[in-house]
Amino acid sequence: MRLTATLTAFGKTYAMRITLPSGTVAEIASPATPPTMGLVIAPDIWSLRPLYDQMVERLVVEWRMAVCAVEPFPGRTLAAEIEPRFAAVPTLDDTNHLRDLHEAADALGTTRVGLMGFCMGGMYCFKSAISPRFARIASFYGMIRLPEKWRSATQGEPLDYLRRGDASKVLALIGTADPYTPPHDVDELRSVGCSVVAYDAAEHAFAHDATRPSYREADARDAFSRARVWLLG
Repeated sequence: MRLTATLTAFGKTYAMRITLPSGTVAEIASPATPPTMGLVIAPDIWSLRPLYDQMVERLVVEWRMAVCAVEPFPGRTLAAEIEPRFAAVPTLDDTNHLRDLHEAADALGTTRVGLMGFCMGGMYCFKSAISPRFARIASFYGMIRLPEKWRSATQGEPLDYLRRGDASKVLALIGTADPYTPPHDVDELRSVGCSVVAYDAAEHAFAHDATRPSYREADARDAFSRARVWLLG
């Protein structure tokens, strides 16, 4: 278990690695004062890493939420290249992944819990619309349809989950230059009841990782601000 402590304006905030009942690892932190709500984070295809450790601690301080980020590839050691990670996605099971997100919500100990995810995690945000566990959901550039190479018997289509669930609680934050969120798919998001905010000419992953060439600082600030307002609902 990794334990760190950071002194914040709200007192001492402790962040640590935990193991969920399923055996999946997660990073969790809570503010010293009672949190406004709980927030589960579904990371991108690059897994739970220092970027998300820092995000958890930052949102605890800035948003005063209890926050938990969940490893999307539990028990696996994947190479740093994108190819083995893309190849691993079809082997993930929606049932297990959504269970892990639920267990993270339980670990937060708050009555109200929201969900926020990025890229692949944003896709799982769409799929989580089927669950009543999350009061509000913010999906950052999640795949609206499964990429061809990700299709398998254990991977359902995000739009199917949205149709069977409560799409009205989902906010989709997308870029108009993102190949994973083409205009006709975005139209379908709106048609099933999602709220959509589109950033003109923004590419995939424009908001959550400042080291990416697609990162756009002003749009990132705006997107996170909108996500917070939406989650607090």
